Amino acid sequence: MTALAANAGPGRWWRSRTVRRFTSHHLALLGVAMITLLTLACVFGPHLLPYDSLYIDLRARFSPPLTGDHYLGTDPLGRDVAARLFMAGRTSLLVAFFAMLLSTLIGTLVGVIAGYRGGWIGAALMRTVDGFLSFPSIFLLLALAAALKPSPAMVTVIVAVTSWMEVARIVEAEVRSLREREFVLAGRMLGLSGAHIMFREILPNAMGPIIVAATLTVAHAILLEAYISFLGYGIQPPLPSWGNMLEGAQQYLDSAPWLAIIPGAAITIAVTSFNFIGDGLRDALDVRDDRV
Repeated sequence: MTALAANAGPGRWWRSRTVRRFTSHHLALLGVAMITLLTLACVFGPHLLPYDSLYIDLRARFSPPLTGDHYLGTDPLGRDVAARLFMAGRTSLLVAFFAMLLSTLIGTLVGVIAGYRGGWIGAALMRTVDGFLSFPSIFLLLALAAALKPSPAMVTVIVAVTSWMEVARIVEAEVRSLREREFVLAGRMLGLSGAHIMFREILPNAMGPIIVAATLTVAHAILLEAYISFLGYGIQPPLPSWGNMLEGAQQYLDSAPWLAIIPGAAITIAVTSFNFIGDGLRDALDVRDDRV
């Protein structure tokens, strides 16, 4: 019992210290609050509005914000902008979240194997990463989007395929620094398999940088989805996304600027919030910093 308590004590202290560091990061807390409100609005907002995202009212075309029941105005077809914004938020946030999961999984797998194995295996994997990074990500993204059928699932895969390389480099560097630590050497002496050491011993100790990278990848994925949808290669109407809302608003910037300002503001809030959260997590999980 005493040994268990002794082992559990440092873990509880580390978690408590991490929570204190994160909650003392005011911008990170602001990011959490903004993302929470934005997510709740996207989940519940469409059910609280008098119109759905596909309802067309030609008599109310180009109504400015705060006109009657159209709280954020209407678009060229008379569709409620607020309803479309919240439905678009569901699409954009889901695409970004699942793209983050997929890219983090691929990048972590490649990074762990390359960092632990080293030698020609690690060199081959990291040269593959460098090869992907040598292509401008925007061109690679557009080439894949133009060649494949645009759908939410396919856009998720495209964004993930163009985003995993940064995660792989971060994980590879972290694993390389951990593979000569005492607990890894002890595992080898005990005859543990390489897979066990990589995924049961090293990977849990490398979760801090992975969590930070995953958080920042969400922000990057939101921007990429908006970019390809704005250019017409991403989410296709009538399914709304923040990117194709911006694409449909570009020709009305002079006569109806709210059509671009509102989805642009949503993208800005989401990306900034995830960046704030990522900065807070990076400071909270930094084991080299002894501040409490």
